Amino acid sequence: MTWLVIRVRSDRTVERSIRETMEHLNLTRVNHAVLVPEHDAYAGMLHKVKDFVTWGEVSAEAIAGLIRDRGRLFGNKPVTDADVKDATDYKNIDAFAKAIASGDATTKDMETLKRVFRLHPPRGNKGWGGVKRHFTVGGALGFRGDAIEELAARMI
Repeated sequence: MTWLVIRVRSDRTVERSIRETMEHLNLTRVNHAVLVPEHDAYAGMLHKVKDFVTWGEVSAEAIAGLIRDRGRLFGNKPVTDADVKDATDYKNIDAFAKAIASGDATTKDMETLKRVFRLHPPRGNKGWGGVKRHFTVGGALGFRGDAIEELAARMI
């Protein structure tokens, strides 16, 4: 499985180790998202920055939509099926997204793809739902499970 991690809060006046952990995750700005494999090392990093990010398990369809709509190549060019075919062993974006979702590939496998997805703030009347509370109590922070796909759809 793969996690979609979205940065929710700024790191102003934050302990240096937390700021460095967010930099290691490539989450340098609010509303940036990354895809990370489900490993213990990443789980520890997410636990450390849980008060500044939200994350959850994402499906292959959601990954494909994210790459199509918000994925960028170096030079700020959109990603096409031809680009994926030229840069990877996969024939199109859907096959690449399926491999990422299953854990067989990562975004690093396509060297020309930027690893950070720049998203809009969440659309709709709910917005974030509060950036200082955990998701289980109606906020935006922490682990969301499958609900991350609904949030990502509102942010694309």
